Amino acid sequence: MLRLFLRRVLLTIPVLIGVATLVFSLVHLVPGDPVQAMLGESASPQDVTQLRHTLGLDRPLLVQYALFMTGAATGDLGTSLRTNQPVTAVIAERMPATVQLALSAMLVATLVALPLGIVAAVRAGTGIDRLATTVALIGVSMPSFWLGPLLAILFSVELGWLPVSGRGTFGHLVLPAVTLGAPLAAVLARLTRASVLEELRELYVLAARARGVSRVRTVLAHAFRNSLIPVVTVFGLLFGSVLTGAVITETIFSWPGVGRLLVQSIAARDYPAVQGCILLIALTYVVVNVAVDLLYGVLDPRVRAE
Repeated sequence: MLRLFLRRVLLTIPVLIGVATLVFSLVHLVPGDPVQAMLGESASPQDVTQLRHTLGLDRPLLVQYALFMTGAATGDLGTSLRTNQPVTAVIAERMPATVQLALSAMLVATLVALPLGIVAAVRAGTGIDRLATTVALIGVSMPSFWLGPLLAILFSVELGWLPVSGRGTFGHLVLPAVTLGAPLAAVLARLTRASVLEELRELYVLAARARGVSRVRTVLAHAFRNSLIPVVTVFGLLFGSVLTGAVITETIFSWPGVGRLLVQSIAARDYPAVQGCILLIALTYVVVNVAVDLLYGVLDPRVRAE
């Protein structure tokens, strides 16, 4: 297991270097001058030149790249051009809100998807299965930028049950979590149904039933457990996509997380903050995938043997 962990960690190093290089290149190709955006159109050329020199933006791109990579390796992502604070401090301030929203969305998705997928697989071909499949199809077809405003209009504007924006109470978390979690639940439900249904057709399930094992135990302890490998794989990918989807959801509900910080930084041409936010999202993807690979070893002994 230790060798598996070390191998996966070593494989992430070139991935992170490639992501950091790509982020630096793309950010500097975005049109617009951050210095001009900070000082305004009426700023004098002397002030623009002086601020550009202070921020180090007049240096060659290779020098800026070397400084960026050196700082990223040591955890120093530079200073935000918009707030004049360290980027790591700005992200650390916003990160708890994003983690709270991501975990809540995944909890919503899991609580809805797993029971729905298992029931649909056990009752395959019946009206319950068709209803579950229809609900999952509707969930997949609803993007967050459409579902979020719809929920806000219904539950906040029309009914007045929940707050429409901000962060503070449990009520503030409900709408953003459901907006992010509903499409994920639909994907997981369909995958869970297909995986469990495939396992229910295996001979070991019939053998367990022939030995007198109850149907519930056969489904949960045998079929569902052996169907977890593809479910866990997609679960890890979806958790990474939650951070990406949070960019839209946090903007809709004014949730003070990393996603909203990314949008604000892009609008202000805040290169260091944009780079830091995108690197954080990429790092999350990599860490989650490493965790999923290690979880394979726990769920499937054949992975440990390899």
